[in-house]
Amino acid sequence: MSGLVARLRSMLFLLWMVVTVIPIAIVALVMSIFVRGDPLYWVCVSFLRLSIWGARAICGVQYRVHGMENLPPRDKLSPVILLPKHQSTWETFAFPTLMSHPLCYVFKRELIYIPFFGWAMGRLDMIHIDRSKRAEAWNKVAEQGRRYMSHGNWVIMFPEGTRTPRGGQGQYKSGGTRLAIATGVPVVPIAVSSARCWPRKSFVLRPGTIDVVIGAPIPSTGREPEELMREVETWIEAQMRRIDPEAYAAQGAAQAAPAA
Repeated sequence: MSGLVARLRSMLFLLWMVVTVIPIAIVALVMSIFVRGDPLYWVCVSFLRLSIWGARAICGVQYRVHGMENLPPRDKLSPVILLPKHQSTWETFAFPTLMSHPLCYVFKRELIYIPFFGWAMGRLDMIHIDRSKRAEAWNKVAEQGRRYMSHGNWVIMFPEGTRTPRGGQGQYKSGGTRLAIATGVPVVPIAVSSARCWPRKSFVLRPGTIDVVIGAPIPSTGREPEELMREVETWIEAQMRRIDPEAYAAQGAAQAAPAA
């Protein structure tokens, strides 16, 4: 597909998201006056389903999921903390549509000021934090994370904190494993090759297939946060090199090239 066609399709996809988010956000905001919790959450997820469908129908972004059997069943109150690779906006939209339980994202509070999308997100059972106040932020994550998980939600945190380029690796921070150990909840590592189709800092989507690989839950009891996160990191990065070998082969070749 030529770059021009990809840009035109991506612009159409952006228009699709704008057209669908406004009415759903308005419904969610009005609904939030009367009801909160799961019903409100699933109304908002309907926008994400439309977005993922639009990415597939308009831009040719397919996906396949491996390891769904590693997650607790829909009817079981078994909290987990999801720790995914973060390459793109795609996975932030896709995970709520894939998971059987409501997800509680930990995110920077600036996002709630985004018109419609952020306003609706601010009415959900999520944890929005001020990153400039680290101690206060952690206390909020620990207190609200424990409470939301007791209600059946799953907490989701991106260990690298921000999106990484395809073939890249950010610094894995131990906030997610720290929360897991504090609450006795297992962590679930997830690899996702979303930058293959939707790179960070770009709104040009390209056709292809995104792989999502869900690992087996790792118990947190008796572990240390840094040591547990290293296990998560090792598993995710090994899976990334398996599902997107071209990205890491190119990176390795660039590193091995002699200096001019």
